[in-house]
Amino acid sequence: MTQKLKFSSLGFLMCLTVYGLKAQTVGTEILFTNPSKPIEARVTDLVSRMTIEEKIAQMQHTAPAIERLGIPAYNWWNEALHGVARNGIATVFPQAIAMAATWNTNLIYQEAGIISTEARAKYYEAIGKKEHGIYQGLTFWSPNINIFRDPRWGRGQETYGEDPFLTAQIGTAFVKGLQGSNDKYFKVIATAKHFAVHSGPESSRHSFDAWPSETDLYETYLPAFEALVRDACANSFMGAYNRVYGTPSCASDLLLNDLLRKKWGFTGYVVSDCWAVSDFYNGHKFVPDAAKASALAVKAGTDLSCGGEYGKLLEAVKLGYISEAEIDVSVKRLFTARMKLGMFDPQEMVPYASIKPSDNNTEANRQFARKVACESIVLLKNDRSLLPISKKVKSIAVIGPYANEVSVLLGNYNGDPTNPVTILQGLKNKAGNKIKINYAAGVDQPEKLAKDSTLGKLRASLELEAVQMAMKSDIIVFVGGISPELEGEEMPVKIDGFSGGDRTHLDIPKNQQLLLEKLNGLKKPVILVLTNGSALSIPWAKENIPAIVESWYPGEEGGNALADVLFGDYNPAGRLPVTFYKSINDIPPFDDYRMEGKTYRYFKGEPLFAFGFGLSYTNFKYSDISAVNNRIKAGESVKLMVTVTNTGTCDGDEVVQVYCIQPETVVLRSNKSLVAFQRVNLKKGESKVINLEISPVQLRHFNSKTGDYSIAPGKYELEVGAASNDIKGKINIDMLNK
Repeated sequence: MTQKLKFSSLGFLMCLTVYGLKAQTVGTEILFTNPSKPIEARVTDLVSRMTIEEKIAQMQHTAPAIERLGIPAYNWWNEALHGVARNGIATVFPQAIAMAATWNTNLIYQEAGIISTEARAKYYEAIGKKEHGIYQGLTFWSPNINIFRDPRWGRGQETYGEDPFLTAQIGTAFVKGLQGSNDKYFKVIATAKHFAVHSGPESSRHSFDAWPSETDLYETYLPAFEALVRDACANSFMGAYNRVYGTPSCASDLLLNDLLRKKWGFTGYVVSDCWAVSDFYNGHKFVPDAAKASALAVKAGTDLSCGGEYGKLLEAVKLGYISEAEIDVSVKRLFTARMKLGMFDPQEMVPYASIKPSDNNTEANRQFARKVACESIVLLKNDRSLLPISKKVKSIAVIGPYANEVSVLLGNYNGDPTNPVTILQGLKNKAGNKIKINYAAGVDQPEKLAKDSTLGKLRASLELEAVQMAMKSDIIVFVGGISPELEGEEMPVKIDGFSGGDRTHLDIPKNQQLLLEKLNGLKKPVILVLTNGSALSIPWAKENIPAIVESWYPGEEGGNALADVLFGDYNPAGRLPVTFYKSINDIPPFDDYRMEGKTYRYFKGEPLFAFGFGLSYTNFKYSDISAVNNRIKAGESVKLMVTVTNTGTCDGDEVVQVYCIQPETVVLRSNKSLVAFQRVNLKKGESKVINLEISPVQLRHFNSKTGDYSIAPGKYELEVGAASNDIKGKINIDMLNK
């Protein structure tokens, strides 16, 4: 060993000492402490020095320190769905479903970069305090890329919507932004969840068994997960609670071995959903006890348990259920991840070590959250050009149970903002001294009524106040819908429309509907602003209310962003990532995992608002749709060109969308499927030629005869337009046999 190498090793050990850790020795080299050695060799050396008890302890999300080796404690559980969550102050971006509504991958990539910077900032702050607790690490259990197949699912707000391609594109951008672009080190590690075929009901998630058709599995439930391996290189996956084809997801050879590792080439680690291994014997009755369950999960490839079940692995080894060598495989994957995060190298070697605690929650980050919120807002209706609000308006009645409510900004899995701007406050900020804002809640929030039934007696007085405010105002902004206190993960709420975190129908609460009808009867202009993380059935509002705006759960700057849109300082261009149905009766039962009859790809009826839909304050014209080559071979990309012109009176964004209809020879084909999109900004009067490329992956279908994907020969019809039901032009592509 050279003198230089000794110094390098000593420097690393001194670095450990700075963090209050003890090294085994200083005089001789310990291979795993040498940052110049290959990670694989370092990890092998480290694991070889550990006892089996130490190894097993490292396979649980609360991994204790191994002081004799200088290994610090580490808690693997962290959340970053739309900002660093559950760890104090952090920038809160719009909820995931709203991120998808931007249809802007570059924007989401930048957002994720900000989130990972704040994550590093908070991590270094914790390390400086010698803290290693939950939510303080660098391994984040985000994004949720399950397909939002049914609007009743309370956790659908955490997803990127109902379409596999949009989910894959937004998810890929988010993962790349989180993990960074350094060749050696991850900025943080992203976790794709919940693998797989997981989307409610919440009440039965610990016991249900999903049996989708092979076509649905391969064409709907798997593509986004595959993309996050192949395109985004996500270094972690989380297994789901449920069974798939009879086997718990966290013990599925099909999912974790055949697909994830062998077919897709995944090299990272897999974590169970929290206490999902317990479900093997409690909910699924698949095995009799924790020892058997733990062995089964590890052997299948679930390397880390969120929960304490793996504490039974030593018993499982003694009983012959699993070997220490099999345990070593998982432990090596886990320490490979920690080394790739730079946790065992001197700080000067880690490019992200320059990030400071002060880089969290900055004004620039806050303004970016406002930008994301602006881009996510969807204009659903705008009769008589009621929006943007006229400069002649002198008074506005802001009415509704969520107008001044912070929870509808934050969604779930959120951080704590320093100064959240409610919708009411945002409108006040924008109005200044020029416009009078008259506020009244009008009705109680259903979640509060559920907790205190006496509040219902105040209904008449609340409504009277709202009507009085409306009568003395020029226009009415009604802020209603639902909240994350009603829809979410395994919630105790059980009132009309909601059960266990899921929804039983899609209507807005009755008291809101009645008040909205009463306000509309005043014959004053009404703007309906929706707060929600899932589709709402509002056929009456669509018919009677002149302007409807979808705001989602828009993050800490949601109020300012909505005001930007309502007053015309930002031209809305968000697009729906989910279908809005007229009624819950339009779709099959919630627990039916077949895709038939659900989402725009398989729904045969007329939607209330279609997937991909969204209006603008300006108008766009499509022309000159063409393909570089109308005859292609399987495996070749399709390249399209379309000219888009802003023919309106103001600047704005358009989201150009391309849908594919498979050849008739594909027996179980969908109605159509999104295969390309691009959000583009156009000044008024400006034209741009938009180039769109459709990869071969988007043209494939599942071939039941071969048990794999195929690209069928024949005619592919490509639709170019502004929404799934707003097609501006079509072009045919011939796929050749050879």
